[in-house]
Amino acid sequence: MRPEVERRLVHAAGAVFPLAYVSGVLTWTNTGRLLLLASAVALALEALRLSQRLELRIFDRLTREYEQDHLAGYALYVLSMTATAWLFSPAAAVPGMLMLAVADPISGLLSTGELRPIKRTFVLLAMFGVCTLLALPFVSSVPAILGGLAATVADGVKPVVRGYVVDDNLTIPPAAAGAITLGLRFAG
Repeated sequence: MRPEVERRLVHAAGAVFPLAYVSGVLTWTNTGRLLLLASAVALALEALRLSQRLELRIFDRLTREYEQDHLAGYALYVLSMTATAWLFSPAAAVPGMLMLAVADPISGLLSTGELRPIKRTFVLLAMFGVCTLLALPFVSSVPAILGGLAATVADGVKPVVRGYVVDDNLTIPPAAAGAITLGLRFAG
C-alpha cells in the first residue's frame, strides 16, 4: 500500500475516539481522559523519536520528510482532539473531531502531491460538503454549515507563522467546534 494511503487510513482510525462516545462505549469524561492518555503517549513517543532514542520503521513510513525534525502530524492530531474534547461540548466537539478523522483524509487524497497555499476549488467544496454532512447528525443546519466552513478554511488555507506552516491536524477540530458552538448560540 502507498505510504500516503496508509497515512490516510491511520488518520481515519482516529474516529474511534468520538465514535466511542457516540456509540455509548465511553462517557464524554472518559473520552477526554482516554485522549489525555493518548496525548501523553504521543508526546513521549515524539520526545523519543526527536531525540533519536527510538527509531521505528513505522515512523519512517507514516511521517513526512518535513516532520523529521518537528512534532509529527499524528501528535498534533491527538493534541488537537484532546483540547477540543476538553474545551467544547460533545455536540460541537464530536463533529469537529470527525471532520479531522474523516473529511481531512478525503481532502488529502484529492490533493495528494500538491503543495499550494490554498487548495483547489473542487477539494475545498468536497471538504465543505463532507464536513457539513458529518455535523448534521449532531446539530442543526446553521451550526453544521458554520463548522463545515471553518474546517474547510483550516484545511484549505495554509498559514505560515515564522516560516512554519500551521498543520491542519492542529486547527481543524477546534476551528470547527468553535464555529459550531457559535452557531448553536446564535442560530439555536
